[in-house]
Amino acid sequence: MKYVVLLCDGMADRPIPQKMERTPMQTAHKPNMDALAKTARVGLAKSVPETLSPGSDVANLSVMGYDPLKYYTGRSPLEAVSIGVPLADDDIALRCNLVTLSDEPNFDDKRMVDYCGGDISTADADVLIRAVQEALGDEEFAFFTGTAYRHCLRWRNGSREIGKLTPPHDISSQVIGSYLNHSPAGERLLELTKKSYELLKNHPLNPQRVREGKNPANSIWLWGQGTKPMLPDFTQKTGLKGAVISAVDLLKGIAGAANMTVCEVDGATGYLDTNFEGKADAAVHALQNGHDFVYIHVEAPDECGHRGECDNKRIAIEEIDRRILARILPELEKMGEFRMLICPDHPTPLDVRTHTREPIPFLLYDSSAPVQGVETFTEDTAASTGLFIEQGYTLLDLLIKE
Repeated sequence: MKYVVLLCDGMADRPIPQKMERTPMQTAHKPNMDALAKTARVGLAKSVPETLSPGSDVANLSVMGYDPLKYYTGRSPLEAVSIGVPLADDDIALRCNLVTLSDEPNFDDKRMVDYCGGDISTADADVLIRAVQEALGDEEFAFFTGTAYRHCLRWRNGSREIGKLTPPHDISSQVIGSYLNHSPAGERLLELTKKSYELLKNHPLNPQRVREGKNPANSIWLWGQGTKPMLPDFTQKTGLKGAVISAVDLLKGIAGAANMTVCEVDGATGYLDTNFEGKADAAVHALQNGHDFVYIHVEAPDECGHRGECDNKRIAIEEIDRRILARILPELEKMGEFRMLICPDHPTPLDVRTHTREPIPFLLYDSSAPVQGVETFTEDTAASTGLFIEQGYTLLDLLIKE
């Protein structure tokens, strides 16, 4: 038996007035998902506990079978594992976004123009993060390059009393003043942020980006703090040798912490221009070469949700169906019996452009045991079945143990 999770990040949504009160899942042409849904168990699951924020970190831990109430220690530490940042038990890791802030003289009056710094490339980002490290790094604070706009700050013996740090994608286009943390620890981090703006706004790379019609990556933004993660070994936990395929460091970090294989895919970007076929082929190759379980993570629907790109979110779902699912299904059938879970980690509704904690729709398909399913895979059809999983981390047990 082979096991596949196809994780369509942020795919679930709310009805959109401009689309006749339909969601992207409802408007998307996804014949392969819908065909599976006809003979699959379809329902809703609560992937984010009420006491935790609805981030991809918490939600993906749930879908991967780890109770976030037990194992979650923060987002950035998981990403730090992926990019090879050594963490001591008393270190604090923080996500360090490269963002675009507006140019008001008073820092509190600036707006969050772009949470991803104009879709900055990893190569350009590395230049800027190195500049920040040279100017602001020391024995206490160290900056490390990650992927695209997502990077890491390690705070040696850092304070665990920072308090709330707001993700930049939660405040797109908003004035940042009311979201700045003025606790004693927060003030230290805010000072780094302010200094980074003064450094980066005139860095030669940013005027060049403006001339090219791109947003400048003119500031860091710190959030997602946490301590060194400790996840049980996935193989010891499940009896399966697992692999993870993703463009983002968060998922690679979860894989590393759980001692799973990380499959690198050239051209995997986390957006609509990602290498969909490469992800599909990497999954097939892993299953053909000693792995029992693959977790295919596709970031594109989530990014479209954050940007408010309604049509692109629909397209992202269609591309997953056409360029990943259609590609792997024939190969899975050749291998014999298989089970597949298709779901988002959390909704990323277009009307709010950030993550929410509504239950996620899921599809559980077993090639050896077809059941009466639903005609199409949508939020509404998932709700209509009455199947509800209160603890999202048990979804994996439904996939591999029943």
